Amino acid sequence: MITPNSFKRGMVIEIDKGFFEILEVFWVKPGKGGAFARTKVKNLQTGSITEKMFRSEQKVSQISINTVSIEYLYRLDNLYHFMDFQTSEEYVLTEDHLGDKTHFLVENQKVAAKIHQGSILDIELPASVTLAVTQTEPGLKGDRVSGATKGAVLETGFEIQVPLFVKTGDKIKVDTRSGKYLSRA
Repeated sequence: MITPNSFKRGMVIEIDKGFFEILEVFWVKPGKGGAFARTKVKNLQTGSITEKMFRSEQKVSQISINTVSIEYLYRLDNLYHFMDFQTSEEYVLTEDHLGDKTHFLVENQKVAAKIHQGSILDIELPASVTLAVTQTEPGLKGDRVSGATKGAVLETGFEIQVPLFVKTGDKIKVDTRSGKYLSRA
């Protein structure tokens, strides 16, 4: 058990039988009463980010998390299969558990997994991924307005806005945090 005095960014704690990663910690010292920590935490099961307050004397459990490199293998229905090639252990995650991260998963891609007691709590994608454009409207000759974009569908089925010069079959880099076009690959 630890007190909020020990909170650091990236630490994982247990609150109401849920696992939360601390994203930010702010100390508030009101004129009256004791100090408290205002934290921004991410629920590792749902991915939602909320603010929580902890009194300085309150105690919470710190969770031991292992971060390992795993590889995404394939998708079958709404199940995503991963493997840790060092231990040969296979993990299966649902589409609901992964959320928007499914838009950026391609076969044989390495990701970082946060594991607690043999189960994956969350995966971390690389900052950018290279994906192929499977469908987009062709750009017209002379239609080169600066900053103009058009819709495109990527190999994962994700729709994105790309510059007019991008064609079907092109490989592009996409930011996994914002889901925006970065450059041609």
